[in-house]
Amino acid sequence: MGTTEIIAPEGQPVIDMRRDFAAPRALLHRAHTDPALITQWLGPKQYEMVIDEWDLRDGGRYRYIHRDDAGTAYTFHGVFHSTSIDGMVQTFEFEGAPGHVSMDTLWFEEHDGRTTIHVRSVFQSVEDRDAMVAAGMGDGVNQGYDRLEALIPTLLVQA
Repeated sequence: MGTTEIIAPEGQPVIDMRRDFAAPRALLHRAHTDPALITQWLGPKQYEMVIDEWDLRDGGRYRYIHRDDAGTAYTFHGVFHSTSIDGMVQTFEFEGAPGHVSMDTLWFEEHDGRTTIHVRSVFQSVEDRDAMVAAGMGDGVNQGYDRLEALIPTLLVQA
């Protein structure tokens, strides 16, 4: 498995993430935009994911729920602001901490048959950024990207 580089610069309300995959950009874009695929990889492996709303267009809304074995729900929502093959821009908010919204930009950099996913999350404050890190965001991102990496061979065969 690959590793996700996660950088949270001291004193800045930003998290930068980067992960390299053995897959073309178009396939990774599909994995980030097709709800049937997203539920197979996004988030911690021990949670079931259900998409409540997914309107993939500029100005469209999304909402999804992660549930643990005890039935506890962790719900997230936001608005898509750009949804092209070049990347995506969207807001992101955990409903358990309303009002703490980040603006997330994701883009794909294809090179020699591989693609690097870049994500930049900009928070309203350093405290909001630090709370996200403290809540285990890194573990969830790594587990999700590990699951995406394991899904890629199946998607390549289907392509």
